[in-house]
Amino acid sequence: MAVVQANNLLEDQSQIESGSLSTLESGPLGTFVGIYDGHGGPETSRYINDHLFQHLKRFATEQQSMSVDVIKKAYQATEEGFFSVVAKQWPMKPQIAAVGSCCLVGVVCNGTLYIANLGDSRAVLGRRVKATGEVLAIQLSSEHNVGIESVRQEMRSLHPDDSHIVVLKYNVWRVKGLIQISRSIGDVYLKKPEFNREPLYQRFRLRETFRKPILSSEPSISMHELQPYDQFIIFASDGLWEHLSNQDAVDIVQKHPRNGSARRLVKAALLEAAKKREMRYTDLKKIERGVRRHFHDDITVVVVFLDSNLVSKASSANSPSLSLRGGGVNLPAKTLAPCAPT
Repeated sequence: MAVVQANNLLEDQSQIESGSLSTLESGPLGTFVGIYDGHGGPETSRYINDHLFQHLKRFATEQQSMSVDVIKKAYQATEEGFFSVVAKQWPMKPQIAAVGSCCLVGVVCNGTLYIANLGDSRAVLGRRVKATGEVLAIQLSSEHNVGIESVRQEMRSLHPDDSHIVVLKYNVWRVKGLIQISRSIGDVYLKKPEFNREPLYQRFRLRETFRKPILSSEPSISMHELQPYDQFIIFASDGLWEHLSNQDAVDIVQKHPRNGSARRLVKAALLEAAKKREMRYTDLKKIERGVRRHFHDDITVVVVFLDSNLVSKASSANSPSLSLRGGGVNLPAKTLAPCAPT
């Protein structure tokens, strides 16, 4: 796991949990990875980091298994919980209604990989081709960013009476001219009209009210049976993918030792960000956070290697549990900080 901060407040959060995926020691057993890329502030991503996995464990206990339904219910419970936070804080802190987060989750359980996503973080699989030995990049997650034509079409079909549901503003497509993603946790101001009014800042308030949520909290969820040639999965916030292609990222992981893979990917993205601005990497690192956001976003990366250590031992009641968090505190300025070895 590796994190680099660009914003004044680190908005990315992340976690890795390995062991029991329920409240029972007997399981189901496996590994959980979460990447939570916040926007407008860190409150939503921090809330997800504190609650989503606990909800997943609760529903897995009830169903005594891992499933798409368990993950979907965990997302919904997290969304509803954050709605309650907004409702309580609205009188004193109305701007919390404009805080939200992308939410990418991967769960490995009994040889099956579940990928769930809201927003534009991404999970990419590295799969070895038996015939050639090369490792190909396979994107596992669906993204919800209106910069993608199919996502714009989806928004238009969901809101046929709103000719301004997606707007090209400063050469960037945005929902209602405000936000690039179409699905998220939080962003209550675009989901509940009672929170899209004064005293919310005027720039977030719509001229006309809305009858149904503009943004969705319904995650895209897919299942993948793990194959012997599946080598590793890269989970990362969009800050990484702004600068590296899927195949570039897979090549970096595949061609180097495992240890430090996440940190290596972050550095590669920063090198590319510096190159785009025709500056040196060493000079980019000197730029203070906040100002640095003009050069790159917060970046969080987790690399999970799909070997016996994960697939077999994580499914064994005798294996030790693991719990790691990223983004829990603000990082010192001018740092590239690995939260833990990959």
